[in-house]
Amino acid sequence: MKLRLFAAARVAAGTGTDEIDADDVAGVLAVAVARYGDDFAGVLAGSRVWRNGEPVATDERVAAGDEIAVLPPVSGG
Repeated sequence: MKLRLFAAARVAAGTGTDEIDADDVAGVLAVAVARYGDDFAGVLAGSRVWRNGEPVATDERVAAGDEIAVLPPVSGG
């Protein structure tokens, strides 16, 4: 499935998108942390995660064609 990263998550990972194969949301995020490291893990800790435009729990299953988005808090005005 496609992983989309926004704002600080995109900066920490060095990319805005990735393709990750996993069984559930937690698996997708674990692969992303392994690929992108501690800075990404720190951003992820304060971020919201959505699947196909809806908030999702990390224990929920994912399927081919799903899109997982990592949305860090936004600051500024």
